[in-house]
Amino acid sequence: MDAQDLSAAVAAIRNADSVVAMTGAGVSTASGIPDFRSEDGLWNRYDPDDFHISRFRADPAGFWRDRVEMVRELFGGDIEPNAAHEALADLEAAGDLDTLVTQNVDGLHQAAGSEDPIEIHGSGKRTVCTDCDSHFGIDPVMERVEDGETPPTCGNCGGVLKPDVILFGESLPEDALLRAQAASRNADVFLAIGSSLTVEPAASLPRHAIDRGGSLVVINLDRTELSDRATYDFRADVTELLPALVEHVVESG
Repeated sequence: MDAQDLSAAVAAIRNADSVVAMTGAGVSTASGIPDFRSEDGLWNRYDPDDFHISRFRADPAGFWRDRVEMVRELFGGDIEPNAAHEALADLEAAGDLDTLVTQNVDGLHQAAGSEDPIEIHGSGKRTVCTDCDSHFGIDPVMERVEDGETPPTCGNCGGVLKPDVILFGESLPEDALLRAQAASRNADVFLAIGSSLTVEPAASLPRHAIDRGGSLVVINLDRTELSDRATYDFRADVTELLPALVEHVVESG
C-alpha cells in the first residue's frame, strides 16, 4: 500500500462534494460468499445456464429446488458483514459517502448499517411475483419450497414467485440503474471496490464519473478493466485497505 496515494485519496474524499461507492463480489468473499470467476467461484461449481431467465420460465419448480440446494450448500452457516461492509456504513454515517451502489444481492450492506444501497442486480433477500409484482421475504418462501411447494406462489394473486435477483437474460431494474447513473455522473470521487469492472452496465458507472472529471479510486486484489484510468489503483484486500482509508477520512473530518 502506497501511503502517499492513500493520503491523497483520503484528501480527495474529504474535499469532494459528492462521493459514490460501488461494490462487487470481492467485498463479500470475506463473509464466506463465493465470487463468480475465481477457482472456487460459482461458475466453476454451477452451470451459468441454470441462472438464466429461460431456465426459470421453462421449469420454475426445478429452478426453485436447485435454488434451495445451492443456498444450503453455499450459505449453510451464518453470513455476517465484514470489515469492508462496516467501513462503508461508517463512511456513510460520517457524511462522507453520498451514494452506495452494489452489484451484490446478499443484503450485507444493510446488515452492516448502510441505509439505502442501490441494488442494481436485485436482492436475494426478497422474492417477487411474476404476475402482480408483489414482494415477499425470501426466508418463509424458502421454507415453503423445502416443505414441497414448488414452485411457490403469490399469496395475493396465485402467480409464480421468483427470487428478486437479476438472472441472465433479464434487464436491470430501471429505477435502480437510473439512480446509479445519475449519482455517478455527479460524483467528484468514485470508489470501485471489489469489482473487476467487467460486467455491464455496472462497469460503465465509474466511466460516467471519469468522463465528467471525477477521480476514480479502485480497491481490488487484481487489476481491473479501468485500472489504467484510475486516479488511485490499490491492489489490496478490501477488508484491510478500505477500513484504513475510511478511518483516515473520518479522523480528518
